[in-house]
Amino acid sequence: MPLLGFGTWQAHGESAHRSVMAALEAGYRLIDTATAYGNEDLVGQAIADSGVPREDIFVTTKLPAERIGREQRTIGESLRMLGIDQLDLWLIHWPPSRGNLVDIWRTMIEIRDAGQTRTIGVSNYSLGQIDELIAATGEAPAVNQIKWGPRLYDEALVQGHRERGVALEGYSPFKTTRLGDPALTTIADAHNVTPAQVVVRWHIQHGIVVIPKSVTPARIRSNADVFGFELTDDEMSSIDAMGH
Repeated sequence: MPLLGFGTWQAHGESAHRSVMAALEAGYRLIDTATAYGNEDLVGQAIADSGVPREDIFVTTKLPAERIGREQRTIGESLRMLGIDQLDLWLIHWPPSRGNLVDIWRTMIEIRDAGQTRTIGVSNYSLGQIDELIAATGEAPAVNQIKWGPRLYDEALVQGHRERGVALEGYSPFKTTRLGDPALTTIADAHNVTPAQVVVRWHIQHGIVVIPKSVTPARIRSNADVFGFELTDDEMSSIDAMGH
């Protein structure tokens, strides 16, 4: 799973298709969507039109938790709209408010074992809820996708995911961060990059998957241009401290 991905929340119509095309052209190879976003067909069309081989793209979509009992139908619809035979990652979008946490997870395991998705995970789950899944099934989610950024940094939470073998994936990296914070602008100036690029790089150096989103081609390219510089240990600590 690439550490840098492209998020498509709130991307609709032509802008959704255009932004995914721009992302793939800029080098992103993880594309994140969801049934609830209502854009799986546009994402799928962009993947098909991009010319990038399917095997080079890591495709994630998400099951709405209220679709308990309709998991098989939902993944079938997702695959059809995305125009692919298998997902790379399928997440439960949020913990179910009705029914059992474990029931929907057992069905996810069955669907994975049948080959419709390579891996399965969750989104917006607490460590306690992940422990409940592990205790009942012996299977940890491959990924937990949560809202994340420097101001939400919690070393214990990062460590808790690592101890359970669960990859942490962060969404809304800029929405959860004040990009004008002096801690970020000073570091950005030192590397001649933008504060947004610093935030993306910070995720990557922590080994946390990050999925910035934008529908602006120049910003899409800029957010991906984070492999030409490296944050020092002191700079990483300074950004970590924004979460205290």
